[in-house]
Amino acid sequence: MDIPAVVFEADAIVGGLAQTGEYKGYRYDIGGHRFFTKVDMVHRIWEEILGDDLLRRKRLSRIYYNNRFFDYPLRPVNALMGLGFVEATRILLSYVKSRLFPYREERNFEQWVCNRFGRRLYEIFFKSYTEKVWGMPCTEIGADWAAQRIKNLDLLKAVKNALFGESARSKQEVLTTLIDEFHYPRLGPGMMWERCREMLAQRGYETFTRTRVVRLRHDDRRILAAVVRGPDGVEREEAGSHFLSSMAMRSLIRTLDPPPPQVLACAGNLRYRDFITVMLIIDDPDLFPDNWVYIHSPQVKLGRIQNFKNWSPEMVPNPDHSALGLEYFVQEGDGLWTSSDADLMALGARELAQLGLVPPEKVLDGCVVRMPKAYPVYDQDYQKTVSALRDYLARFPNLQLMGRNGQHRYNNQDHSMVTAVYAARNIGGADLDVWGVNVEEDYHEEVRGQDKGYGDRAVPQPLSRD
Repeated sequence: MDIPAVVFEADAIVGGLAQTGEYKGYRYDIGGHRFFTKVDMVHRIWEEILGDDLLRRKRLSRIYYNNRFFDYPLRPVNALMGLGFVEATRILLSYVKSRLFPYREERNFEQWVCNRFGRRLYEIFFKSYTEKVWGMPCTEIGADWAAQRIKNLDLLKAVKNALFGESARSKQEVLTTLIDEFHYPRLGPGMMWERCREMLAQRGYETFTRTRVVRLRHDDRRILAAVVRGPDGVEREEAGSHFLSSMAMRSLIRTLDPPPPQVLACAGNLRYRDFITVMLIIDDPDLFPDNWVYIHSPQVKLGRIQNFKNWSPEMVPNPDHSALGLEYFVQEGDGLWTSSDADLMALGARELAQLGLVPPEKVLDGCVVRMPKAYPVYDQDYQKTVSALRDYLARFPNLQLMGRNGQHRYNNQDHSMVTAVYAARNIGGADLDVWGVNVEEDYHEEVRGQDKGYGDRAVPQPLSRD
């Protein structure tokens, strides 16, 4: 069914958080995007759009701590051996203490991890990175998130498995965020969305970039038109019969015209975690074999490093160079966010040298990208807030919300695509539940029999006030 449509994209690049930027021929992601899915429909779409440009890549991600690399996801035996005899002894003594004097109540992330790994291992491999990403102390993150992310594992079990092997049953229970391979577009994830834009244009569907929806006119029963502002600053009105929104739900509510006073304040309660990528070009062809590295040192602000050449060699045009994406988790408007690009690149180069990964003289050039609203925050009240906003928006049957920010849900990219496909099919007369995508309690990157491929990605939720 051919239904006339037009796409308005506020950014200069299509793809949202899955876009691929380019600087002097060097391509870089806004965070790494592995193409892995349990949803057959999504994989077929990837193959249809990318064809032979959808590469199969080996996965390697590790933790970097105290000038050493450790397996990620964490394997405690590997960690003990890598830390050396003295530190391993401290960890084991700390673990014994935690078993003799455990926290009687496991209400927060810190208590849950310490009871299973001991405080010392928690401080080395869990505390710093978790607090960098989410911007809150581990003592304020609920224990249920730890139970999802570190399921069926403690230090004693890990040591037993290493010494005596695993039973068939325990092997079946191993979480496979340890998948060994994934797919990846030859020129980065944005390649798919750039090609998708080209395919749409060939069929008469136009995409306007640098064009922001500033108002959605409605009559309290239906959305009537979108008022958009292009790169020239001129506003124009675009009428339509159906509207699909992937903008942040908070922003969507604020565009409604006339404004809805009953939910404006409620929408303001939705919170987000923002993101900075500092892309640096390095005068070295082979820095380390990882796709990405998690930085667990509390001495630096850097949270994670993408090594783009190891995602695809064609991301880096000069074979004698490497390109790194240094990721900082921030709040829009804070000190890092408002720093100049030059200061952020200097910070990145300084922290790479401090970590012993790259000498400062090898940093040749770079650029900075700020991505607002990268992670929707699941705070104490977010479910109540989203529910209230959904109840209000239900009065507009020709408006559908999709994607991570559109639904304020920490979706993987495949789940975001499913919501968009469902929304499009609903325009054609289907009755699919866009909000029913990705609602199970856990989502693990494994292929299991009878698996429908949905499940909420694990996101920390702060403790309730009760």
